[in-house]
Amino acid sequence: MKRKQRIVIGLSGGVDSAVAAWLLQREGHEVIGVFMKNWEDDDTDEYCTSRQDLVDAAAVADVIGIEIEAVNFAREYRERVFADFLNDYQAGRTPNPDVLCNSEIKFNAFLDHALSLGAERIATGHYAQLRRTEDGVLLLKAVDRAKDQTYFLHRLDQRQLDRTLFPIGHLTKSAVRTIAREQRIPTYAKKDSTGICFIGERPFRDFLARYLPKTAGPIETPDGRVVGRHQGLAYYTLGQRQGLGIGGKRGTDESAWFVAGKDLARNVLTVVQGHDDPRLHAQTLEVDAMHWIGNRPPVSGSRLAAKIRYRMADAPCRLDRIDDDCWRAGFDAPQWAPAPGQYLVVYDGDVCLGGGVITATAMADAPAAAVG
Repeated sequence: MKRKQRIVIGLSGGVDSAVAAWLLQREGHEVIGVFMKNWEDDDTDEYCTSRQDLVDAAAVADVIGIEIEAVNFAREYRERVFADFLNDYQAGRTPNPDVLCNSEIKFNAFLDHALSLGAERIATGHYAQLRRTEDGVLLLKAVDRAKDQTYFLHRLDQRQLDRTLFPIGHLTKSAVRTIAREQRIPTYAKKDSTGICFIGERPFRDFLARYLPKTAGPIETPDGRVVGRHQGLAYYTLGQRQGLGIGGKRGTDESAWFVAGKDLARNVLTVVQGHDDPRLHAQTLEVDAMHWIGNRPPVSGSRLAAKIRYRMADAPCRLDRIDDDCWRAGFDAPQWAPAPGQYLVVYDGDVCLGGGVITATAMADAPAAAVG
């Protein structure tokens, strides 16, 4: 951008958004920082870092020399993200609230707030890139593939992307930290945040138990042999190995138990032994609520690539259209433990095309069947 603009950037208190703000200011833009507070139900220092993050964001703004304000989006987050999160877990699915947080809060509520401040664009410290064309804005993978966050951004639309900048998408993480250190940005060595923002470092099951009732039931093998008791189907996900309480030799995938299915009607958790058990793999996935970033779905039968988790390589697949919002992805090779509720995100090379919610899975050479 050659023309100088008013840009409102989300300052999280981390190093990535700090360097993004510094880069924009160096280009001569009028940069305003906003710290978003999205959770306050039990905002204690024991598990939630928001207080310290705000202090860090303010320190960054002071060093860079920009204004900063704190905005509370906790109500919007509870209504637009957390409610769906609880509903999905109660229905036996495995949601990813970070995807909805981006589409509903960071690039929706935050965008509207920034526009009310007279911003022409917003910016964040996400690792992603944009390419503006005559046909619209393309979402591209970041240069640093290990940090690429397009998986979490795949539900953004053209209005959101057209108003957005990702200033560090062309940099590696090490380069970002180097810039921060050279510019004496106080968060240059701050550890990256991980996990779901409102859970923090606390045990996931303990957190979920505050909102969903514990309904214990049997843990069974596929042939119906009872091997233990679960605390509630909502607390487990397909492929889970830890926390089952039914033994298995430590450090050996061959004898370890893995969650392979949930029977909500019978309140039964099904487990199998061994990482390579075929019941943990699926080659065909059905996906609903499909969102295409460019508003133009690919031709049915297209050969593309997709992934079902953030930290996994793109896997070749064929994408077939079932109806307007429902598609079927047939992978060249079986995928390990895809879970209903997770997102399947589709790529054409470096371009993120969009994605949808997994609703059904099937093993190789088997008809698709709903899970959970």
